[in-house]
Amino acid sequence: MSDGPTIYATEALQVYLDDAASKKPAPGGGSVSACVGALGAALVAMVCNLTQGREKFADVETEIVALVGQAEEDRTRLEKLLQDDTTAYNGVIDAYKMPKETAEEKAARKAAVQAGLIIAADVPLEICRVAVDVCRLSKTAAELGNPQAITDAGIGAILGEAAVVGAALNVRINLGSIEDCDYTMTAAAEIDKIQAEAAALREEVLAITLSKL
Repeated sequence: MSDGPTIYATEALQVYLDDAASKKPAPGGGSVSACVGALGAALVAMVCNLTQGREKFADVETEIVALVGQAEEDRTRLEKLLQDDTTAYNGVIDAYKMPKETAEEKAARKAAVQAGLIIAADVPLEICRVAVDVCRLSKTAAELGNPQAITDAGIGAILGEAAVVGAALNVRINLGSIEDCDYTMTAAAEIDKIQAEAAALREEVLAITLSKL
Protein backbone atom coordinates (compact mmCIF):
# COMPACT_ATOMS: atom_id res chain seq x y z
CA MET A 1 0.00 0.00 0.00
CA SER A 2 1.07 3.58 -0.66
CA ASP A 3 2.03 5.79 2.27
CA GLY A 4 0.71 8.88 0.44
CA PRO A 5 -2.57 10.62 1.25
CA THR A 6 -5.82 8.99 0.24
CA ILE A 7 -7.31 10.73 -2.80
CA TYR A 8 -10.96 10.50 -1.89
CA ALA A 9 -12.37 11.47 -5.29
CA THR A 10 -10.97 8.22 -6.68
CA GLU A 11 -12.11 6.06 -3.76
CA ALA A 12 -15.44 4.46 -2.94
CA LEU A 13 -17.75 6.57 -0.78
CA GLN A 14 -17.43 3.93 1.94
CA VAL A 15 -13.70 4.69 2.27
CA TYR A 16 -14.42 8.37 2.91
CA LEU A 17 -17.18 7.65 5.41
CA ASP A 18 -15.04 5.11 7.25
CA ASP A 19 -12.10 7.54 7.46
CA ALA A 20 -14.37 10.36 8.66
CA ALA A 21 -15.64 8.05 11.43
CA SER A 22 -12.20 6.79 12.41
CA LYS A 23 -9.57 8.05 14.86
CA LYS A 24 -7.81 9.85 12.01
CA PRO A 25 -7.77 13.62 12.54
CA ALA A 26 -8.73 14.13 8.90
CA PRO A 27 -11.04 14.13 7.03
CA GLY A 28 -12.92 16.17 9.58
CA GLY A 29 -15.65 18.76 9.69
CA GLY A 30 -14.21 21.08 7.05
CA SER A 31 -13.78 18.32 4.51
CA VAL A 32 -17.21 16.89 5.28
CA SER A 33 -18.71 20.37 4.85
CA ALA A 34 -17.17 20.54 1.37
CA CYS A 35 -18.62 17.10 0.64
CA VAL A 36 -22.08 18.26 1.72
CA GLY A 37 -21.75 21.37 -0.47
CA ALA A 38 -20.73 19.21 -3.43
CA LEU A 39 -23.86 17.12 -2.92
CA GLY A 40 -25.92 20.31 -2.94
CA ALA A 41 -24.31 21.37 -6.22
CA ALA A 42 -25.01 17.91 -7.64
CA LEU A 43 -28.69 18.31 -6.82
CA VAL A 44 -28.80 21.68 -8.60
CA ALA A 45 -27.27 19.99 -11.64
CA MET A 46 -29.88 17.24 -11.35
CA VAL A 47 -32.72 19.77 -11.46
CA CYS A 48 -31.15 21.31 -14.56
CA ASN A 49 -30.68 17.95 -16.26
CA LEU A 50 -34.34 17.15 -15.63
CA THR A 51 -35.30 20.50 -17.17
CA GLN A 52 -33.10 21.14 -20.19
CA GLY A 53 -34.03 19.73 -23.57
CA ARG A 54 -37.73 19.58 -22.72
CA GLU A 55 -40.14 21.50 -24.93
CA LYS A 56 -42.25 22.77 -22.03
CA PHE A 57 -39.18 24.50 -20.55
CA ALA A 58 -37.79 25.80 -23.87
CA ASP A 59 -38.18 29.43 -22.79
CA VAL A 60 -35.62 28.95 -19.97
CA GLU A 61 -33.28 26.59 -21.85
CA THR A 62 -30.46 29.16 -22.12
CA GLU A 63 -30.56 29.94 -18.41
CA ILE A 64 -30.74 26.26 -17.45
CA VAL A 65 -27.77 25.32 -19.65
CA ALA A 66 -25.73 28.09 -18.01
CA LEU A 67 -26.93 27.02 -14.57
CA VAL A 68 -25.87 23.39 -14.96
CA GLY A 69 -22.42 24.56 -16.03
CA GLN A 70 -22.12 26.75 -12.93
CA ALA A 71 -23.35 23.96 -10.67
CA GLU A 72 -20.83 21.50 -12.08
CA GLU A 73 -18.05 24.07 -11.66
CA ASP A 74 -18.97 24.52 -7.99
CA ARG A 75 -19.15 20.76 -7.51
CA THR A 76 -15.67 20.32 -9.00
CA ARG A 77 -14.26 23.06 -6.76
CA LEU A 78 -15.85 21.56 -3.65
CA GLU A 79 -14.55 18.09 -4.51
CA LYS A 80 -11.04 19.58 -4.62
CA LEU A 81 -11.59 21.49 -1.37
CA LEU A 82 -12.77 18.26 0.27
CA GLN A 83 -9.26 16.95 -0.34
CA ASP A 84 -7.46 20.24 0.32
CA ASP A 85 -8.96 20.53 3.80
CA THR A 86 -7.58 17.13 4.75
CA THR A 87 -4.13 18.11 3.46
CA ALA A 88 -4.20 21.50 5.20
CA TYR A 89 -5.04 20.00 8.58
CA ASN A 90 -2.26 17.45 8.27
CA GLY A 91 0.12 20.34 7.50
CA VAL A 92 -0.69 21.97 10.84
CA ILE A 93 -0.09 18.69 12.66
CA ASP A 94 3.28 18.31 10.94
CA ALA A 95 4.26 21.85 11.96
CA TYR A 96 3.45 21.14 15.62
CA LYS A 97 5.74 18.09 15.44
CA MET A 98 8.77 20.21 14.47
CA PRO A 99 11.66 20.31 16.99
CA LYS A 100 11.65 23.08 19.59
CA GLU A 101 14.87 22.61 21.54
CA THR A 102 16.72 25.78 20.49
CA ALA A 103 15.54 29.35 20.02
CA GLU A 104 15.98 28.97 16.26
CA GLU A 105 13.94 25.78 16.21
CA LYS A 106 11.21 27.38 18.30
CA ALA A 107 11.03 30.37 15.95
CA ALA A 108 10.92 28.14 12.85
CA ARG A 109 8.25 25.96 14.43
CA LYS A 110 6.13 28.95 15.39
CA ALA A 111 6.38 30.41 11.89
CA ALA A 112 5.45 27.07 10.34
CA VAL A 113 2.49 26.65 12.68
CA GLN A 114 1.20 30.15 11.94
CA ALA A 115 1.57 29.62 8.19
CA GLY A 116 -0.15 26.26 8.48
CA LEU A 117 -3.03 27.70 10.49
CA ILE A 118 -3.67 30.37 7.87
CA ILE A 119 -3.79 27.70 5.16
CA ALA A 120 -6.08 25.63 7.38
CA ALA A 121 -8.40 28.65 7.69
CA ASP A 122 -8.15 29.66 4.02
CA VAL A 123 -9.46 26.31 2.81
CA PRO A 124 -12.75 26.30 4.78
CA LEU A 125 -13.13 30.00 3.99
CA GLU A 126 -13.05 29.07 0.31
CA ILE A 127 -15.55 26.29 1.02
CA CYS A 128 -17.86 28.97 2.46
CA ARG A 129 -17.48 31.09 -0.68
CA VAL A 130 -18.31 28.25 -3.04
CA ALA A 131 -21.08 26.78 -0.88
CA VAL A 132 -22.98 30.08 -0.71
CA ASP A 133 -22.89 30.09 -4.49
CA VAL A 134 -24.58 26.67 -4.38
CA CYS A 135 -27.37 28.38 -2.42
CA ARG A 136 -27.61 31.08 -5.10
CA LEU A 137 -27.81 28.49 -7.86
CA SER A 138 -30.41 26.53 -5.88
CA LYS A 139 -32.65 29.59 -5.91
CA THR A 140 -32.42 29.89 -9.67
CA ALA A 141 -33.06 26.16 -10.03
CA ALA A 142 -36.14 26.45 -7.82
CA GLU A 143 -37.46 29.40 -9.80
CA LEU A 144 -36.82 28.08 -13.32
CA GLY A 145 -36.40 24.33 -13.04
CA ASN A 146 -38.76 21.44 -13.58
CA PRO A 147 -41.26 21.61 -10.68
CA GLN A 148 -41.18 17.82 -10.52
CA ALA A 149 -37.67 18.23 -9.08
CA ILE A 150 -38.45 21.22 -6.86
CA THR A 151 -37.58 19.40 -3.65
CA ASP A 152 -34.09 18.72 -5.01
CA ALA A 153 -33.56 22.46 -5.45
CA GLY A 154 -34.75 22.99 -1.88
CA ILE A 155 -32.42 20.35 -0.53
CA GLY A 156 -29.58 21.86 -2.56
CA ALA A 157 -30.04 25.13 -0.66
CA ILE A 158 -30.22 23.33 2.69
CA LEU A 159 -26.98 21.49 1.95
CA GLY A 160 -25.32 24.64 0.64
CA GLU A 161 -26.11 26.49 3.86
CA ALA A 162 -25.04 23.51 5.98
CA ALA A 163 -21.70 23.52 4.16
CA VAL A 164 -21.29 27.24 4.84
CA VAL A 165 -22.10 26.91 8.55
CA GLY A 166 -19.86 23.87 8.99
CA ALA A 167 -16.91 25.34 7.13
CA ALA A 168 -17.30 28.63 9.01
CA LEU A 169 -16.85 26.78 12.29
CA ASN A 170 -13.55 25.44 11.00
CA VAL A 171 -12.47 28.93 9.99
CA ARG A 172 -13.30 30.23 13.46
CA ILE A 173 -11.44 27.52 15.37
CA ASN A 174 -8.28 28.33 13.42
CA LEU A 175 -8.71 32.09 13.82
CA GLY A 176 -8.40 31.63 17.57
CA SER A 177 -4.77 30.57 17.17
CA ILE A 178 -3.73 32.93 14.36
CA GLU A 179 -1.74 35.96 15.50
CA ASP A 180 -2.21 38.04 12.32
CA CYS A 181 -4.98 40.38 13.49
CA ASP A 182 -5.65 41.82 10.04
CA TYR A 183 -6.22 38.33 8.68
CA THR A 184 -8.47 37.25 11.54
CA MET A 185 -10.64 40.38 11.43
CA THR A 186 -11.09 40.21 7.66
CA ALA A 187 -11.86 36.50 7.65
CA ALA A 188 -14.31 36.76 10.57
CA ALA A 189 -16.20 39.58 8.86
CA GLU A 190 -16.38 37.65 5.60
CA ILE A 191 -17.78 34.47 7.11
CA ASP A 192 -20.38 36.48 9.03
CA LYS A 193 -21.52 38.04 5.74
CA ILE A 194 -21.54 34.70 3.91
CA GLN A 195 -23.49 32.95 6.66
CA ALA A 196 -26.13 35.68 6.64
CA GLU A 197 -26.52 35.42 2.85
CA ALA A 198 -26.69 31.61 2.94
CA ALA A 199 -29.37 31.65 5.65
CA ALA A 200 -31.47 34.17 3.72
CA LEU A 201 -31.15 32.18 0.50
CA ARG A 202 -32.09 28.92 2.19
CA GLU A 203 -35.20 30.56 3.59
CA GLU A 204 -36.14 31.98 0.17
CA VAL A 205 -35.56 28.69 -1.64
CA LEU A 206 -37.59 26.72 0.90
CA ALA A 207 -40.46 29.21 0.51
CA ILE A 208 -40.35 28.73 -3.28
CA THR A 209 -40.13 24.96 -2.84
CA LEU A 210 -43.10 24.76 -0.49
CA SER A 211 -45.16 27.00 -2.77
CA LYS A 212 -44.70 24.50 -5.63
CA LEU A 213 -45.43 21.28 -3.76
